[in-house]
Amino acid sequence: MSDKAEEKVSEFYNTVGWETEGNITEDARKWEDLREFSQEYISKCRLRLLKYIPESGGNILDMASGPIQYPEYLEYSKNFNKRYCVDLSDAALESAKLKIGEHGVFLHGSFFDISLDEDFFDCSISLHTIYHMAKDRQEEAVRKLLYVTKVGKPVIILYSNPNAFFPRLIRRIRVLSGKSVQEEDNNLYFYQHPNEWWFRFCDISDVEVLPWRSFSAKHQQALIPNNKLGKLMLRVLFSLETRFPHFFSKHFTYTMIILTKKKVLK
Repeated sequence: MSDKAEEKVSEFYNTVGWETEGNITEDARKWEDLREFSQEYISKCRLRLLKYIPESGGNILDMASGPIQYPEYLEYSKNFNKRYCVDLSDAALESAKLKIGEHGVFLHGSFFDISLDEDFFDCSISLHTIYHMAKDRQEEAVRKLLYVTKVGKPVIILYSNPNAFFPRLIRRIRVLSGKSVQEEDNNLYFYQHPNEWWFRFCDISDVEVLPWRSFSAKHQQALIPNNKLGKLMLRVLFSLETRFPHFFSKHFTYTMIILTKKKVLK
């Protein structure tokens, strides 16, 4: 195991993280908005990646694939020959194997330690994973993703914006009220670099920082009612995120980082 952050992630997902109750994982119970009237919006956000994933290809890498737990995730690789799933949890990979079978290649272990060929993948994705890696190893992980991805092809990363307005407001209120700003759940290591950090990869890729979803599940549940009005509010929100990507990626929570690998003269 490469570091303490990875040990913490491995411990959680190799014990309770992927345990299911009524087909809902512990991961989803902790960090997803599972309410009825949120599902349309959440599904559309997950499918946002399809705009940037190539229409077809030989191999796609899913770094920290988990069990491929949502139906929309299956769409990402449907037009590829093989989906390479890398994960710290053997149970997650067994679950993923039940869903995609021979369409998948399943690699158990740390992404840092697994040997992968340069320029092998037609697309690489990493969903809500990089910010659970040690602060000083996140760049190493991103550069490895770029290394194994072909020139002209995308690396797509779902990340979290530390300067999002609403979480900062909540933290400020907690400080002013004398409460701790410590996150309630300490099962996983969590570190967010600011949006500007991503432009260090301009040496090897074109960089876009786009909105994925505006709020965490916890904040979305607090702000948006679980009724028809809430569903309408989320439809409007999705439209605004699409129309004003710079504003929403700068001021709201979840970002979609698109790194398109460039040819670098050696």
